[in-house]
Amino acid sequence: MTGSPPPRDAGETQPDRTALSWQRTGLSMLLVAGLLTRSAAVHDDLRLVVPAAVTAIAALALLGTVTPRRQRDGQAAAGTGGDARAPRTAALATGLVVLAALCGLVTDLVVRHG
Repeated sequence: MTGSPPPRDAGETQPDRTALSWQRTGLSMLLVAGLLTRSAAVHDDLRLVVPAAVTAIAALALLGTVTPRRQRDGQAAAGTGGDARAPRTAALATGLVVLAALCGLVTDLVVRHG
């Protein structure tokens, strides 16, 4: 069956899709914080609470400040036809995700090696 191709996105929904992906990243980090908290409870080791708390704070920072700012900036750029890139914000988000990964690594090392 042949027909006309679906209409191309003229860029109106791109800021919304980007904001949703940043939101999913923050929610995934919260999930990691929950898993780290569970690990602290299962292993009855209070030292494991620290990486869980750091990960939760990083996730909440991403969800509460970085993501809304990125969404506002992206929508403003889309509305004016300006540059929507945000290298500083992306670097901050990347740093927070790396911090969460390091917290997971620390937890794993503490669990394995006491």
